[in-house]
Amino acid sequence: MNIFRSPLFQIPGYRRMWLSILFSNLGGQITMLALPLTSVFLLDASPTQMGLLTAMEIAPFVLLSLPGGVLIDRMQKLPLYIAGEIFMGCALLLIPLAWAFGMLNMQLMYGVSFALGAVYTIAGSASQIVLTQLVGRDKLVQAYSQNAIAGSMAEVLGPGLAGILIRVFSAPLALVMDAFLLIGSVLMLRGIHIQEVVPPRSTWKNRSFKDDLMKGLNFVKSQKMLLEMAATVGAWQFFAQLALSVQIIFAVKDLGLDETLVSLSFVALGVGSVLGGMAGPKISIKLGPGPALILGVGITSIGWISLLALEGILPSLLLFSWMLICFSWGATLLFVNFLSLRQSFTPTDLLGRMTTTMRWLILLPAGPGAILGGWMAEHWGMRSSLAGAGAGTLLVALIAYSRPYLKTLKQLPQAMHT
Repeated sequence: MNIFRSPLFQIPGYRRMWLSILFSNLGGQITMLALPLTSVFLLDASPTQMGLLTAMEIAPFVLLSLPGGVLIDRMQKLPLYIAGEIFMGCALLLIPLAWAFGMLNMQLMYGVSFALGAVYTIAGSASQIVLTQLVGRDKLVQAYSQNAIAGSMAEVLGPGLAGILIRVFSAPLALVMDAFLLIGSVLMLRGIHIQEVVPPRSTWKNRSFKDDLMKGLNFVKSQKMLLEMAATVGAWQFFAQLALSVQIIFAVKDLGLDETLVSLSFVALGVGSVLGGMAGPKISIKLGPGPALILGVGITSIGWISLLALEGILPSLLLFSWMLICFSWGATLLFVNFLSLRQSFTPTDLLGRMTTTMRWLILLPAGPGAILGGWMAEHWGMRSSLAGAGAGTLLVALIAYSRPYLKTLKQLPQAMHT
């Protein structure tokens, strides 16, 4: 099937944005493996340190999201998005440079993770608004699903490429390839033209920064749909991070997988994303975006439960890969609908503040979840963290379905006006 036949690719600039997402995600797959493998194999990181490494990437969402939203609504989004890609490439290059000069340590790893999180917080929020500006609100589910296909292609190709680079050049040097891919992403983005009306400085220079920040918070607070989604996805983030913070070190130290086998297993993320990206719109149409979101939460729980229930019965590589399929399939289905619902009805002048406020709310529990996951793994064994993730995410799905509102969202709401 030729994905470029989708009507979305007839929209000027969408093809370039899709290719940018492909390049950026391909590099992200290398980083996703190279950072933890560098920590485990070169720095002998403990489970607690791995949990802290994950938490450092999440911390900027907590610290910067709310003020960042105000700034985003006062700025052009596309240049901010591009600047974030450039900054991320520069931050990643610090690791191979430090390694070459014998200065690599966990403190630097924490700093780079924090820098990456800062980019995801500000530029990542801007990218979601750029997509809304580019395709329109009525095509958001299709666009996020199409973007998920770009992500799944990166997840199929990226781990194999990462495995080769890590095996031949070592994990730190593999990050150089990510920097090159980010250059490709920037070149694609620079060719996009968006007609964006930014409020002139005269309209906000005398307004209180705090008042603008509170307007975004109050908008989210006033919307039942946003609050229920924030509670559901935030709880999912907490329990999911119990496992995400330690599952690579579990694969290495408990399942006995080396760098090459870990990289090979992560191809399964692409398989899951294909399932979520290609089937996502059909599931959303049939069930509705609210029930589809809840289904995505439930699917992720199956992977961690299976990993523990079938350990010793199935080969380690196959079992770990199945867990990754369940995670990416469920997470893709969850976020395609979550992002589409929240972007579809928010007034244009509040998109930045709504986006960053929602990201702040759902990731506020993620940092404690990552730290707790590392602590549990070090004191009670890594299986305790995985068990908590499996049971917790399943409980979140059941509670969300028992609630009266989210499961009744059968279509995207219309855009509000201020």
